[in-house]
Amino acid sequence: MYDQLIKHRELQSRRSFLLNSGMGLGAAAFSSLIGQKGVGAENALHGTARAKRIIFLFMAGAPSQVDLFDYKPDLHKLFKTELPKSVSKGQRVTTMTRGRQQLIAPTMFKFARQGKSGVWLSELLPHLSTVADDLCLIHSFNTNAINHDPGKTSFCTGSEIPGKPSMGAWLSYGLGSLNKNLPDFVVMPSAFWSGRVNVQALYARLWGSGFLPSRHQGTSFQSTGDPVLFLSNPKGIDSNVRRRMLDSLAELNRKHYTEIGDPEIQTTIAQQEMAFRMQSSVPELSDISGEPEHILEMYGPEVKKPGSYARNCLLARRMAERDVRFVQLFHRGWDHHSRLPDNMRGQCRDVDQPTAALLKDLKARGLLEDTLVVFAGEFGRTVFGQGNITREVYGRDHHPRCFSGWVAGGGIKGGMHYGKTDDFSYNVVENPVHTRDLHATMLHLLGVDHNRLVFPFQGLDQKLTGVEPSRVISEIIG
Repeated sequence: MYDQLIKHRELQSRRSFLLNSGMGLGAAAFSSLIGQKGVGAENALHGTARAKRIIFLFMAGAPSQVDLFDYKPDLHKLFKTELPKSVSKGQRVTTMTRGRQQLIAPTMFKFARQGKSGVWLSELLPHLSTVADDLCLIHSFNTNAINHDPGKTSFCTGSEIPGKPSMGAWLSYGLGSLNKNLPDFVVMPSAFWSGRVNVQALYARLWGSGFLPSRHQGTSFQSTGDPVLFLSNPKGIDSNVRRRMLDSLAELNRKHYTEIGDPEIQTTIAQQEMAFRMQSSVPELSDISGEPEHILEMYGPEVKKPGSYARNCLLARRMAERDVRFVQLFHRGWDHHSRLPDNMRGQCRDVDQPTAALLKDLKARGLLEDTLVVFAGEFGRTVFGQGNITREVYGRDHHPRCFSGWVAGGGIKGGMHYGKTDDFSYNVVENPVHTRDLHATMLHLLGVDHNRLVFPFQGLDQKLTGVEPSRVISEIIG
């Protein structure tokens, strides 16, 4: 009996220690977040917010900057000549082109100046060209990862090592919710895509919460059935019955929490309550039947197809209206090691019109000024070709040293190019932008100092931008 009493006291002591120390760490993290400002869903943590929300259009597989954004008019003169060693500088390549001749494959697509600003865009993007003056094209992106999985993981979580919190999770943790009836962070992968070659899987860790509380992880919307799994009540269960069940379960969970102090129990209670509210809010969000026909036409014919990129763009606008903090669309099929021109045409048909429509729709509703829209893939593509290279048939290998993307809205200057690559779109020669710099800039536009948004884990004050230097790209902010 005495031994059992001692064990019980030891157990209670351990519980008390874990509870108190856990709350202490939480309080420290909270204090580091709020600084002198205080926390609120509509208040920036560390500075003046230019944006309230982010829509991230992630082109998984890595689009070729040479064929879309980075205009190099003189490359056609160098068709099938070898990339100079003074340019390649012995940089690493994948095993797919290692030891082979690096023969230049100029784009077969024409470029033209677009908008009043005269930014250069490929003929593959006729709809995006109509909103050129809203775009800030960044040509000097670079990353450390040369393969898809670490590249996507790095872009989405700030680290090539799996298990870190994703961008949206950090924002949910740092800024809280703007709409109590919808998740802070929603993910929508396209259900189909045109470039059905070399399509890599998407993993839930790309929108996971890592070491942050699990309530901050992204909620993935499905293309068929319930938008969120198990959203509908089973047969014979109505909302009143579900309400009574949740109340009883919450009471049990609260009792359990007082006994062991596990913060994940509080997360479970909160998530169950959110799920209950989402039974009303998500069907209303997902129902586009009330959208005017001219809006549907603007997004293109595939908007009526659930799971399409076009439908997801429209839903992203609807989420922006309802103040979802972070919306991330994934569109796969951009890994073009062969038959790039044909595959690129298909991919651009998928995304060009809906993306332009999203920007126009946000702008018309006064939402673009406080919504940051980002368009990028995990890395770029080589100027040298793969396979049997002709003027109209070629592929491109992975290239992390430079690639292009764009940002718009949310305090960004439109109608401009930023950063510069050499004449071969192979090295950054002006204003390099690492993916960490993009993360720092995204946070800054939301009023958050990337060096102060931290969470204590494994003896470090962890942050989205990691431990290496990163900077806010102040030159592109209006």
